[in-house]
Amino acid sequence: MAKARGTTILRAFFPLEGVLSRSAAVVGFAIFTALCAKARISLPFTPVPITMQTFAVLSAGLLLGRTLGSASMALYLMLGVAGLPLFSLGGGLSYLAGPTGGYLIGFLLAAYLIGYLTERGWDRSYRRCLAAMLAGELAIYLPGLLWLSRFTPPDALFKMGLWPFIPGDLIKIGLISICLPSGWRLREYLMGRGDRS
Repeated sequence: MAKARGTTILRAFFPLEGVLSRSAAVVGFAIFTALCAKARISLPFTPVPITMQTFAVLSAGLLLGRTLGSASMALYLMLGVAGLPLFSLGGGLSYLAGPTGGYLIGFLLAAYLIGYLTERGWDRSYRRCLAAMLAGELAIYLPGLLWLSRFTPPDALFKMGLWPFIPGDLIKIGLISICLPSGWRLREYLMGRGDRS
């Protein structure tokens, strides 16, 4: 069976047709990201907390695709900037201008990039899915570290903004890189059984 490109595993099982279902998906992932922001561990040596937000960001791109995935992150950012306490430690424009603002902007970039790669079939194989996840993480860390460098001395930048988060991120992207291709194989199996029945 040929593998359908241009879609995501979620939309392969549950097509998001119509404005209402797509809007619900965007709002749902914005809320999910906000909830993941509150699952945090604060570290005494850095203003950047450990959270589950990156899991939500990666999932948005993987499951919704580039347009809806990035739209969900844009909605999350807009609501947070508007003053709703959706970010890890609050909300408002001043929060976005603070030390973690670059990571938040990176969420938007990562969701779009991962969605773009997903729609081109990168989530169908284990290696390519892992590469897509690493690219998404890079899209978060690059603006995050660049912005954080305004608030920290150069010799402490990686200690405060990168190294503490690598173990958790590797676990997340490892699990995702196993689950997504396996999900596509399950779908092919189910579709194959349907064709034979």
